[in-house]
Amino acid sequence: MATEIDQKDLFRALPGFPPSVWGSSFASLPSQDQQFEAYTEEMEILKVKVKHMLMQSKTSLTTNIEFINLLCRLGLSYHFESEIDEQLNHMFNIFPSLYEGENYDLYTLGVFFSTFRQHGYKMSCDVFKKFKKSDGEFDNNITSDVKGLLSLYEASFWRVHDEDILDEAFDFTKKHLDTFIQKSSPNLQKHIKKSLSRSFHHGIERLEALEYISFYEEQESRNEILLKFAKLDYNRLQLLYRKELAYLSRWWKELNVADKLPYARDRIVEGYFWIVGTLFEPPYSFARLIGTKYLTLVSLIDDTYDTYGKIDELEPFTYALLRCTKDASDGLPNYMKYLYKLIQDVFAETENHENDGIRYRTSYSMEKFQELARSYFVEAQWLNEDEYVPPFDEYIKNGLVTSANDAISSAVMIGIEEIGIKDYEWMKSNPKIIEAPKFLGRMINDTKAHEVEYNRRDCPIGLKSYMNEYGLSKDEAIEGIQKMCMNSWKDINEAYMKPSAGSRIIIKHFLNHARVVDFIYTSCDIYTYSSYLKDIIESLFIHQLPL
Repeated sequence: MATEIDQKDLFRALPGFPPSVWGSSFASLPSQDQQFEAYTEEMEILKVKVKHMLMQSKTSLTTNIEFINLLCRLGLSYHFESEIDEQLNHMFNIFPSLYEGENYDLYTLGVFFSTFRQHGYKMSCDVFKKFKKSDGEFDNNITSDVKGLLSLYEASFWRVHDEDILDEAFDFTKKHLDTFIQKSSPNLQKHIKKSLSRSFHHGIERLEALEYISFYEEQESRNEILLKFAKLDYNRLQLLYRKELAYLSRWWKELNVADKLPYARDRIVEGYFWIVGTLFEPPYSFARLIGTKYLTLVSLIDDTYDTYGKIDELEPFTYALLRCTKDASDGLPNYMKYLYKLIQDVFAETENHENDGIRYRTSYSMEKFQELARSYFVEAQWLNEDEYVPPFDEYIKNGLVTSANDAISSAVMIGIEEIGIKDYEWMKSNPKIIEAPKFLGRMINDTKAHEVEYNRRDCPIGLKSYMNEYGLSKDEAIEGIQKMCMNSWKDINEAYMKPSAGSRIIIKHFLNHARVVDFIYTSCDIYTYSSYLKDIIESLFIHQLPL
């Protein structure tokens, strides 16, 4: 076995991460360009028909918004972005006057609310006041309306600060939806369970589309053209993802990282899944490829600082990353020299890309990697000092960087050509749409098993810091952190509303990044314990939908 671990360090305990579920199996996936083109040709024909349906739906406000919502749920709205935004902008401007003269039901108002906010239009939550009694409680008459309850429940996830009615709606609908599970048809039962497990708003877009296609196919009122278009779209994108994943897997296999750095997690497939979750659309292939490469670098660096490197090795390694010169790694252990060269090679590969503006983007990304290294080293120093726990504010300031959101996102941004200098200046101001996902990533991660088991401590340092600061038990601290995470979602929702100084593609990316970290870490760390992701990855990248 080829390894960069020095002979004298072979005795050093490895962290014992689970091995890769996939090995190099994706590296041998054949290209299916002909099938991809066949799907494309068939979709172009259906796309004309679906666009006609979208235009025809404008005959009624309710029909229009329901059709747009259906396109979103089926994962098709990206095909008609300009048309949908034009229609929603018109509807949003006239809705207040129409609302006064219409008696919209709970289901319809929930769809209106979710669809508007999903596209950045801040519809008022006051529309739900009509479903409350004089005592301020929700009217029990709506508890028999399962479609309405589900619609209100999904809408409540778009709440921002000081929208108490939506906080109450969340609790009210969740309680009553639980009672509907056994009373509903099997298809509706599955749909309710899925929503209660993870709302559409908090879900990863491609996975949400797959779930809803399955639900929609069982509906008697389904439109066969729309259903086929959704399936073709899913299968076509899957072929593109397989091609990208095959390339990345071959790149990873040639590097032989699993043997050279045996202490680190081998997660190229899971890393690609992560990036697809933040940016799934076909034009952003290069962004997904470079984003995945950089994410794997982050993972390797994280494991080096967090589970294997000694403090007297990590200090010169950090300085080497900050110097960023060819000779900076002189004197480092062999395994660190290998990792340092790998980092240098990936950045050099990016800089050599033909895009004229890419050097500025790569430079920005390198700055974020250097910030990450500095903050990882701060954490390593904390761990190296027996019993030292930083104040919570100090931990959070450092932890927002070690969430790695900036480092990963900066890499994805390299491949998005629409982004310009003004966008980078805006990102440097650290607006809430950027800061809140970092908080989510850090604090949700800190409460999971990976941190407890592998970080050489009996309790994650962030959790212990919060416990010490406020004199809380571990369970109380976890509950407090969960409340803070919910407030971070409210920050994200607020920042997602129009207008914004940042480009919509960037804002959407950071929303999606929050969705991914929530998905990865909420139940357990399924990036580390990747067997939990196996069925999901097979559905997303291997199994085609029957047409």
